[in-house]
Amino acid sequence: MQGNTIPIDRHSLLLEANRIIRAHDEYMHGMEATEVEQKGGVLIFRGEFFFDQDGIPTRKTTAIFNMFKHLAVVLSDKYHLVD
Repeated sequence: MQGNTIPIDRHSLLLEANRIIRAHDEYMHGMEATEVEQKGGVLIFRGEFFFDQDGIPTRKTTAIFNMFKHLAVVLSDKYHLVD
């Protein structure tokens, strides 16, 4: 799959991912991708998940999970990590 994608370093990919997050209709304050790794042809994004004081996922937790999934789908077809 890497033959069909553009090489990109981790820092640049996170900048692009966060630009996509902020421009997305489902953006909520505090959403941010802070880590990315590649497993096979899939880019996996991570960041803070939002839990309540009892450790229960909130609505924002579901939204950020879906956002990271969206980033994986969109950006894995375009890029592969080089660092």
